[in-house]
Amino acid sequence: MKHIDILIIGAGISGAVLAERYANIGKKVLVIEKRNHIGGNCYDYIDENGILVSKYGAHLFHTNDESVWHYVNRFSDWYTWEHKEIARIDGKTVPIPVNITTVNKLFNLNLEDEAEMKNWLSQNRTPIVNPSNGEEAILNRVGTVLYEKIFKNYIKKQWNKYPAEMDITLLEKILFRTNFDDHYFSEQCQTLPDGGYTQLFENMLDHPNIEVLLNTDFFDVKNQYKNYEKMFYTGPIDRYFEFKNNLVEKLEYRSINFVSETIDASYFQENSVVNYPGTDVDFTRITEYKHFGNQKSKKTTIVKEFIVDEGEPYYPVPTQKNKEIYARYKEDAEQLTDVHFVGRLANYKYLSMDQAFKNALDLFDELENKTLLKTAV
Repeated sequence: MKHIDILIIGAGISGAVLAERYANIGKKVLVIEKRNHIGGNCYDYIDENGILVSKYGAHLFHTNDESVWHYVNRFSDWYTWEHKEIARIDGKTVPIPVNITTVNKLFNLNLEDEAEMKNWLSQNRTPIVNPSNGEEAILNRVGTVLYEKIFKNYIKKQWNKYPAEMDITLLEKILFRTNFDDHYFSEQCQTLPDGGYTQLFENMLDHPNIEVLLNTDFFDVKNQYKNYEKMFYTGPIDRYFEFKNNLVEKLEYRSINFVSETIDASYFQENSVVNYPGTDVDFTRITEYKHFGNQKSKKTTIVKEFIVDEGEPYYPVPTQKNKEIYARYKEDAEQLTDVHFVGRLANYKYLSMDQAFKNALDLFDELENKTLLKTAV
């Protein structure tokens, strides 16, 4: 068996960052990946229509963090993509996040400026002092009419829970604007990698000190890899510990069933992403990848997203019960001196792409600074 300094479980953002960082300080790194590809949920490829598509849903890079932006530019060129999304609601097409245009179209109004929008909100919102759950958080921000038309059923489809069942921390941050701005994100840097995300990860992992083992479940081979300085685990934290004991409940995750269709037409829809908040269809949105990067093809590819309970875990489910379960796993994790848990699933926390990069970079800096301090002493 080859000498290993750093063992990394998962070849997504967190795993790739840590592999690249440790390889560049001379460490021998082994990355074990259960899937047949690198890049985690960011993995993309050219489909049968010659269109660059994302296997696990559109991933949109946006950040205000200069250190993260500087880091990712080492591995790819990028082009500006100021993302916009729309929704079909009551037979109307409106911008998402909610802005003045959304309200005007849904309620046949003619609000003209931010002052009028704020006045409309003051008349329609449901003031709640110290909201205690997701429903109260939304009602406190936008009121009953927008809650019923947009948020209530969409959140149920997304999480299989109504907002009242969910922890406040996620839903109190729902995007909402009181002007006409129809951009989905507000960060200064909004871009996509020229050539796709897979080539970005290929460049990150292209180092003589890095070996990647695909199609391998760590838990099938873990007894073969016990001698290492550090291990970084990026999978679901409860799966790691269920092999140790069954005393703690499993955490809830939501998965996605992606249904791809080829359409024999130049375009299927007018926008890259169209959301469907209502109960008239089971899917949450349709993504048409041809829009990204102004791709050329005689046909087009669309992907419908159905959120389900079973399958690859994508989203931690933010409820109070899950927070309490995770806290018990975290206690076990903190007892391990040579194993570090990093990423959305391992930390049971939603992270945007730039946050995932930043989280891994910060962990590397923290651990290596500690190592340097010990060496100096």
